Amino acid sequence: MRMLYHLPLSPQSRQVRLVLGEKRLPCELKTERVWERRDDFLAMNPAGDVPVLTEENGMVIPNAGVICEYLEEAYPDTPLMGRTLRDRVEVRRLVAWFNEKFAAEVTRNLLGEKVDKRLSGRGLPDGQALRAGYANMRFHLDYIGWLAETRAWLAGPSLSVADFAAAAHLSCLDFIGDIDWKKSPAAKDWYARVKSRPSFRSLLGDRITGFAPPDHYADLDF
Repeated sequence: MRMLYHLPLSPQSRQVRLVLGEKRLPCELKTERVWERRDDFLAMNPAGDVPVLTEENGMVIPNAGVICEYLEEAYPDTPLMGRTLRDRVEVRRLVAWFNEKFAAEVTRNLLGEKVDKRLSGRGLPDGQALRAGYANMRFHLDYIGWLAETRAWLAGPSLSVADFAAAAHLSCLDFIGDIDWKKSPAAKDWYARVKSRPSFRSLLGDRITGFAPPDHYADLDF
């Protein structure tokens, strides 16, 4: 059985779950508390982070980017990396934007401080980091809104991994009530389209002990 080692509020894990769902590939989920540094898990992925995908043939694939590229090559019937060279470059650019720039400027400052620290027992949130995260969020929401207004999907004419990378980060932040959707109606409309897809349903059902998502989190009509 295919298995994904993940954390429910890991954006990179959610990105892979969305791609698996869109490609209709069944997968068992296994929560991996990475801060425990389990020897068996480190033997599979010395980097010690999630997600990690294991296939029935014993293949171990770490890292969201590597996993998504692997899934695209191994299961090409539902293409999610763009259809032309130009499209694929733009998909990869935006995936890197969200998993590197957005992650460093927003997710790490908000989700990392509010959730990761609490779950791993590393102390209280840093106020300066939170302020930076909220300030950076405004710029990124504007950018997502601009992409959504000028294209059918974020990277171009077709739904792609870029949409799922962005939606994965936003869904985690939405879970903790940290997005003011009134700031960007275009970003909100795009996100509503993504979260109404069947592949999103398992994410909307996630719950974390000690955290309660806002009422709109699982509302497909927003």
